[in-house]
Amino acid sequence: MATDTRHLAVHIDRPVSEVYAFAADPGNLSRWAPGLGGSVARVDGQWFVDTPEGRARLTFAPANEYGVLDHEVLTPSGETVYVPLRAIADGDATEVVFSLRRMPGMSDADFDRDTVLVEADLARLKAVLESAAG
Repeated sequence: MATDTRHLAVHIDRPVSEVYAFAADPGNLSRWAPGLGGSVARVDGQWFVDTPEGRARLTFAPANEYGVLDHEVLTPSGETVYVPLRAIADGDATEVVFSLRRMPGMSDADFDRDTVLVEADLARLKAVLESAAG
């Protein structure tokens, strides 16, 4: 169970439908979220990502009109990590909110390190989507 949560957000000057479509495609993860792992592959209908610890399975929320991009990561050790992620319309733009949860036993330093990594991933998502529009 998580003991603390940080809501990390980025504003992207692209329509929510475009941001959602890009972020909802697991094949795009390596372009904007390399902190999650390396190569992403679909095998027998399931998504996997290579991590330093081994191969992790990714399960995403079904496509929806509400901007819910939640996903679960089944780590090589067998732990399931739930990742709440939202794309929220803000006029003609989008706010993406990632809820980073501190896991039991996680040190302040590790939680801060994860925060920096997620903020970098969100900044990369913004850069990729806004540069594609230019």
